[in-house]
Amino acid sequence: MKARKLAIDGAIEFTPTVFPDKRGLFASPLQEPAFSEAVGAPFQLARTIHSTSHRGVMRGIHFTTTPPGCAKYIHCARGKALDFVVDTRVGSPTFGQWDVVELDEVSVRAVYLAPGLGHAFIAMADDTIMSYLCSAVYVPSEELSVNPLDPEVGLPVPDGIEPIRSERDTVAPTLAEALAQRLLPDYEFCQRNFPMP
Repeated sequence: MKARKLAIDGAIEFTPTVFPDKRGLFASPLQEPAFSEAVGAPFQLARTIHSTSHRGVMRGIHFTTTPPGCAKYIHCARGKALDFVVDTRVGSPTFGQWDVVELDEVSVRAVYLAPGLGHAFIAMADDTIMSYLCSAVYVPSEELSVNPLDPEVGLPVPDGIEPIRSERDTVAPTLAEALAQRLLPDYEFCQRNFPMP
């Protein structure tokens, strides 16, 4: 398995070896030794999430209040998605910036997001299945959003895609509004309290 740090501190792309044959393919999207070596600690699993999306569905930018924080490890089990890591940590050198990884069922690439980072994706095919491993249990009041179409963040929407968003994401504040409302994670807190590859 290969690990590659993304442009946002605390985000890593993992690419496993894929074994195709006449039956299909076989891959292991999370391998603990490679993960621990890249991140500096094992992944603490508290829950899993499975989502299915039509082409054009845009989910995010989602993040968890920090504390307590929630790390995520995400791969695409079927279909294809543009997966975005957004730095929502106040005080970070890359605050408000993003990086993108194409996730699909063929490469079986995965993305790790340290606590404090925001996550979004756009489904590029019908019946795209995204699989998440999360380090914290679900507490509705701790799950927050920034509007994924905030022009100051500037996530690119591919030509021919009209984003389909939830009501929650449509009415979510911009990054500037979330900053003014003191909703965003603190970079220094994240640096002190979580493994930061």
